[in-house]
Amino acid sequence: IKERFATPRRTVIEDVEFEADIEALIQREAMVVTVSHGGYIKRVPLSTYRAQRRGGRGRAGMAIREEDFVSEVFVASTLAPVLFFTSSGRVYKLKVYRLPLGNPQSRGRPMVNLLQNLAPGETISTIMPLPEDEESWSDLTVIFATANGYVRRNALSDFGDIRANGKIAMKFEGEDTDDRLIAVATCTDANDVLLATRNGKSIRFPVGDVRVFSGRSSVGVRGIRLLGDDLVISMSILRHEEIAPDVRNSYLSLAAKRRRQMGEESETVAEAPLEPEEPNGENGGEEGTISEEVYADLAQREEFVLSVTEKGYGVRTSAYDYRITGRGGQGIDNMDLTRRNDAIVAVFPVGHNDQIMLVTDGGMVIRCPVHDIRIARRRSQGVVIFKVGEGERVVSVARLPEESDENGAADDADEAPDHQQSSEGDT
Repeated sequence: IKERFATPRRTVIEDVEFEADIEALIQREAMVVTVSHGGYIKRVPLSTYRAQRRGGRGRAGMAIREEDFVSEVFVASTLAPVLFFTSSGRVYKLKVYRLPLGNPQSRGRPMVNLLQNLAPGETISTIMPLPEDEESWSDLTVIFATANGYVRRNALSDFGDIRANGKIAMKFEGEDTDDRLIAVATCTDANDVLLATRNGKSIRFPVGDVRVFSGRSSVGVRGIRLLGDDLVISMSILRHEEIAPDVRNSYLSLAAKRRRQMGEESETVAEAPLEPEEPNGENGGEEGTISEEVYADLAQREEFVLSVTEKGYGVRTSAYDYRITGRGGQGIDNMDLTRRNDAIVAVFPVGHNDQIMLVTDGGMVIRCPVHDIRIARRRSQGVVIFKVGEGERVVSVARLPEESDENGAADDADEAPDHQQSSEGDT
């Protein structure tokens, strides 16, 4: 048999090194990433969460212990790189698919198992997904905001190469040791920065007012001058607009009037009066008239900003209502909090067809369309978005872009339409 069937070996077994691209095997899918105050993290497919109308009771979004609560929610693709900025100024980098996969009821895994060298008491203040295409990073800069009102700007490329044990993004030392990092965002010179505070103040200034720093050690320059025990809780990036004050005021008044006529704006929350004209004329003074052509152009470029409070109230306001000033001032009023002894927890831009995901410190979550929240002028009291349970408060609000709506309109059969919910978090 050997003489009849034996043939020389036709294969060779060798030890060969080759590169395998594991990411080629990862399916692109939108994920909801949830982080708890106690340091637990997970990702859940966005399709798991069904859209609901404003006022729904929500659903359990994360299994938590009594002393823990959800502090951050965002949506990103499985292949998106994500920067994790900590309250003490360190930054880590992971791809979304490397985060633990879970379901809405699971607790997730401890962050310390994924991020090395987290110090005791150090928390994640910002989780920022980046564009998958690193070639687009060259056009972007990163801007930082601290709780004490300071801002700093760096090239995004300064944070492209980050090792597993992290990298220092900002140093808090000397007189800045009581400060902390509250927000980080990408931006260009065609943007404005909007800082919002817990006690209802806000300030908008051009990104160009903050020079690009070459180092990563300082806290930067003053963005807003805070009064009393106030703290910055949010930073938003808006498109820069050059609009004459009288044109801006005329547009805001006319837009509010037309929305009321169409039943799209509440009489009770819309009529915040114009502020008195300032000596330097920045506020614009009396409203005038504008042509239909100018009105249409402004409407086409208009952005909207959503503000949400701890007690579940919210207001959607035109970004034109936040006039552009120089950085470093005391800012202007954002929302009327005096009658409810409330505090703002989130301020960020939204689109009409976006949805928002809202979370309380009791672990309740709701997803609802932005267009259910009526538009109102700045300094209004807002409307109820989330009827927060007794002893609970809103701690986190995340914007879900229009393309993320995989489930379509809400199925209202299981939800009570007379309950309202909303949230954005303490950092």
